[in-house]
Amino acid sequence: MLRAMIVDDEAPARSELRYLLEQTGKIGTISEASSVRSAIETLMGTRVDVVFLDISMPGASGMQLAEALRKLKNPPAVVFVTAYSDHALEAFEVDAVDYLMKPVEEDRLDRAIEKVLARTKPVTETKAAPIERIPVEKGGRKVLIPVEQIRYIMAKDDYSCIFTEDDRYLSTTSLAQFEAKLSDFGFFRVHRRYIVNLANVEDVETVPSGAIQLGVTGVDDRIPVSRRRVVPLKKALSL
Repeated sequence: MLRAMIVDDEAPARSELRYLLEQTGKIGTISEASSVRSAIETLMGTRVDVVFLDISMPGASGMQLAEALRKLKNPPAVVFVTAYSDHALEAFEVDAVDYLMKPVEEDRLDRAIEKVLARTKPVTETKAAPIERIPVEKGGRKVLIPVEQIRYIMAKDDYSCIFTEDDRYLSTTSLAQFEAKLSDFGFFRVHRRYIVNLANVEDVETVPSGAIQLGVTGVDDRIPVSRRRVVPLKKALSL
C-alpha cells in the first residue's frame, strides 16, 4: 500500500483525486497540501511514496517542488496532475513517473499507480539493508546507536556529545569526522559546534537578533545556525 500526498491549491480537485485514489485499493494513507510550502512542511515529518502534484499554483510552482524533491536521497515518486498539456516535456526532465490531465480518468490513474509501484520496489529492497549505527561508550559498555535515532551532535571540549530523544552519549570522534560519515544520512553541519539530523527538524525560527535557530523533534534546546550556513541549510530543507 502506497503512502500518497496530493498537492493542489484547489480543494475540490484534491477531494476528487482523493476519492479516485481510495477507490484503487492501492493507497494506504493520503495527506493533502494546498501549496508547495505546506507540502514541504508535511514532507519533513511524514514519509511519502508518491506525490500527486499540480503544476500551476500561487507562489512556488509544482515544477519547482519536483525539482527540489529529486535532490533528496530517497525522493518520492512524482505524478503530475494538471489541466495543461504544455508542461509534459518539462515534467519528464524532472524525472516524473507520469503526467495526468484533469479531469483524471480512472484507468489512467491506475496505470500511473502501477508505474509508481514498479519504481518504488527497489527502494523497499534497500530498506532491508542493515541499519547504520554509531559506536559510543556508555557506562563502560560499547553501545551502538542507529543513526536515525540521533537528533543532533554537539562539540563539547575534546568530545562530541550525541543527543537522542531520551539520552545523550559522549564520543571521541570529532565533529568533522561525524560530518563526513553522516552527510549521506541526511545530517547537516549548521554551526561549527552542531550537526543536525534534518529529518528531525520541525521548525526554523528567526530570533530578534536576526539569527536562525532550529527546533528539533523531542529536544527542548534550540539549535543555532551560523550565518554562513543559513543559505545552504535553506536549500537542503527546500525552503
